[in-house]
Formats: sequence, C-alpha cells, structure tokens
Amino acid sequence: MTDQTPRRKSSWKQDPEAVKVDILKVATAEFADRGLSGARIDEIAAKTSVSKRMIYYYYSDKEGLYRAVLEGVYARLRANENALDLSGLDPVAALTAITKATFDSHHALPDFIRLVMIENIHHARYMKQSDVIPALNSSIIAKLSALCEAGKAAGIFRADVDPVELHWMISAMSFYNVSNRETFSHSFGGELHTEDGQNRLRGRVVDAVLSMAVKPEARV
Repeated sequence: MTDQTPRRKSSWKQDPEAVKVDILKVATAEFADRGLSGARIDEIAAKTSVSKRMIYYYYSDKEGLYRAVLEGVYARLRANENALDLSGLDPVAALTAITKATFDSHHALPDFIRLVMIENIHHARYMKQSDVIPALNSSIIAKLSALCEAGKAAGIFRADVDPVELHWMISAMSFYNVSNRETFSHSFGGELHTEDGQNRLRGRVVDAVLSMAVKPEARV
C-alpha cells in the first residue's frame, strides 16, 4: 500500500534532485498499484506536495513519468546485482551468489515485479522507448557471459550453457515467486512464503540453475 504520511514540501529551487526523487518514489507506488491507465498525476502531485505543473516540467507527461519509473526500478534491481563482489569465487560459487542475489532482489522489490507485469500488458511499448533500460540489462548478461566463459574454460560448465538462457531461468523462478504469491498462497497455502519456506525455495532455485549449467561430474 502507498504511504499516506504527510510530506514536508521540498523546494525545487533549492534541491531539484530531491524533488525528483520524491516524485519518482510516489509515482512508483501509484503505477505499481494502479497501472499506467489507473494512476493519476493529481494523486501523485497531492502525495508529494508538488504541483502537476512541476511534474510535467520534469517528465513532460504521464507517459514520460511512467517511463522514468520503469527505468528507476530496473536501475535498483541491477544495482543489487552489480554490487556483488564475485572476485576470488570459482564459477559455481559465483553462479550461486548471482542466483541468490536475484531471488532476494526480486523478493525485496515487489513494485518492480508489478511494473514489469504492467509493461508486458503494454507489449513493452515504453521499455522500447528507453535508452536507459537496455544498457542496464546488458550488465547482467555481460556478468553471466564472463562467468560462462570461465566455467567452460575450467571444464566445470556444460559446453552449451548460454548466458541469456541462464538469466531467463534465474529470472523466471525469482519473478514467479513474487508475481503469483497471492494466487498461489490462496490455492495451496502460504507455507512457501514464510521465512523458512523462502529459504528453501532459494536453495531449490540454486539447485535448478546449477543443474542447468554445471557438468554432473563437477558438482559436489
């Protein structure tokens, strides 16, 4: 749910970046809750104590603000991945670390999940308009590509392991864990979404990814 706590009005002249951060924070929650069509600039303005005119000054229109929100949630997800220090780790340990980090990042960023679902409804229309998101997404593929090369060179990874396929598999399970939480829990109970259940699922996801990438004889 969106935070309803009253906000102290920021001075855009004194700190315009803080104003933009505030707008994006509120807009992210609004778009995630209501979608592109349901979100209202009036509501976002009211919850930031910033005028509609100021929002349009920074983002041109509602679609521009929505695009900036998309870029922001992708940036936060990729920042979590980029913060991983894989130096000194063997390929199996490094792939394990990436998988766990992706699972945890998706769990911690439910607005990202909702916004990606909304963007898929729009056939990635606004994502295609962004020059920022492709650059952000290329970082995880570059990281996995280097990891695949190292794993193959060490004779640990399968010869046909592919970084894009790896990313698809890691993302698919991490994404579903959040996107279908409510319906899955209603249908089958919420035990998998307790702390213990999530820890077990994270381990299962790691096992599945390693089974895809690592030669059977190289697994301990």
